[in-house]
Amino acid sequence: MSYDVGSGELVLCVNAAPNHVTGEPVPLVAGETYTVYYVFPFVCPCGRSDALIDVGVGFAWCQSRFRLLKKPKAKEKRRKVTAPKELEKV
Repeated sequence: MSYDVGSGELVLCVNAAPNHVTGEPVPLVAGETYTVYYVFPFVCPCGRSDALIDVGVGFAWCQSRFRLLKKPKAKEKRRKVTAPKELEKV
């Protein structure tokens, strides 16, 4: 694939079609995000990708079923601080 995936990354499932090697249905859900637990540097038997990804569902899936999600960027938020009003004694 054109991108490197590492463990701990978030990936989006874009292809939940039946297994392209055996034809069996897969337990993945298209449109759901998964966390990558391990990347196996083996060529998929279908020849579509150069790695198999373990996302904790089943065993390992072809990397072509997933797209890497961008890491969220931390943004600084300014918060309004409310201080108690001081009252004068009369």
